[in-house]
Amino acid sequence: MSQRMLSSVLRARPNVVLRRAATPALTIPHRFSSSDSHSQETFEQFSERYVAFFQGAQDLFEVQRGLNNCFAHDLVPSPGVVEAALRAARRVNDYATAVRVFEGIREKVENKQQYQAYLDELKPVREELGVDTKEDLYIS
Repeated sequence: MSQRMLSSVLRARPNVVLRRAATPALTIPHRFSSSDSHSQETFEQFSERYVAFFQGAQDLFEVQRGLNNCFAHDLVPSPGVVEAALRAARRVNDYATAVRVFEGIREKVENKQQYQAYLDELKPVREELGVDTKEDLYIS
């Protein structure tokens, strides 16, 4: 009896394999990568994308996620992006994040003159929103 079962199993198995091979694949694998979608992005497109992102950010998590993504790129965000990020941080009522935007800028620029240029250009926005830099807050 067991020999008969074994032979019937062996005979049935190739048919199952053939049937599986004959059926077409229903899914086509796609490659998803966040870097692929923005690989050819210009600086102006990058700036427009992040300005729009920060203008639409509704909560603190979105603002901080956007800042993390923005500062992860190998470039310094434009003053327009920084202004949108500051306004978003103040809109969600998080002063600390607004101050940390300037800390991120200070780390990204190449020298103190560039950082000072950002501070000078964003001074009206800083005064309007009441955002101080870390250096202003912790004067020794």
